[in-house]
Amino acid sequence: MKNKVIEQYEQDENMMIQLFAQWCINHEVDPFALYQTAYPEQATNEALAKAVEETEINAVDVDTQSVIQVLQLFGNDPLAYVVSEISIKMK
Repeated sequence: MKNKVIEQYEQDENMMIQLFAQWCINHEVDPFALYQTAYPEQATNEALAKAVEETEINAVDVDTQSVIQVLQLFGNDPLAYVVSEISIKMK
């Protein structure tokens, strides 16, 4: 049961990363730069690199508010803030 919960969380976390990568690619924003802005002390995120590799431009339309909410759901408030700020600048 414990392993099932961990596995489900990891799948959900990967979905969050994929949504973030898709949003960035669709809006022509560098996902690595945004991530680095939110988390300057962290090294390159391997899961993000994999998600970016698998992302096709406009494959899925991802709403900005949805990305922000999903990021916050996983406790990525700094990254949600950066996405919010960049989306305001894009308007």
